[in-house]
Amino acid sequence: NTEVVQAYITQLKEIDEKSQLNSSNILEIAMKLPEAMHTEQITEVSDEEWEAVRSATLTACEHIRMFRQQEGQALERDIRNNISAIQQGLQSIVSFEASRVLRIRERISTYIKECVTSEKFDESRFEQEILYYIEKLDINEEKVRLQQHCTFFLETMSQKAAGKKLGFIAQEIGREINTIGSKSNDSAMQKIVVHMKDNLERIKEQILNVL
Repeated sequence: NTEVVQAYITQLKEIDEKSQLNSSNILEIAMKLPEAMHTEQITEVSDEEWEAVRSATLTACEHIRMFRQQEGQALERDIRNNISAIQQGLQSIVSFEASRVLRIRERISTYIKECVTSEKFDESRFEQEILYYIEKLDINEEKVRLQQHCTFFLETMSQKAAGKKLGFIAQEIGREINTIGSKSNDSAMQKIVVHMKDNLERIKEQILNVL
């Protein structure tokens, strides 16, 4: 409000001269005094102005929708690629199972022969113990459940508002991967399990973006 501010400045200069303070911030003081600032409110908007605002808003909303769609498609591709990597890892583990059993058998047999004389060595008993030990390391059930969880995960991705559900399935996938890792007792299989865990962590991070 130019007139009010100018009046304030005039009065402040007079006060300043009388007090001999030589203040250098008279304008700053004047701007803070009552009614120094004046705001005009426009109560009506022309049809042209409203149409410009409306058009810009609709354009922005469409851009947001397109961006979210593109981002969603990118997330879907990434999640599917990681699920596929877990399934491929599962297939790779299968190829190590037969050789793993042979290595375990040979290792136990070597240990026993080193510690027990041949006269006291019971082959029949040894076979029973081997079978019992191998059964404890069997991962067939875990492999079946992991494959089922991966398939269920991909099916659920096509559903609407399935973010939390995908999170629950991811937890089950992780549980089976961890069990396979603890039962593998084989360095090559454990390396594959580590990669599967890495893929699963990426999936969990992307699920948080979906939520």
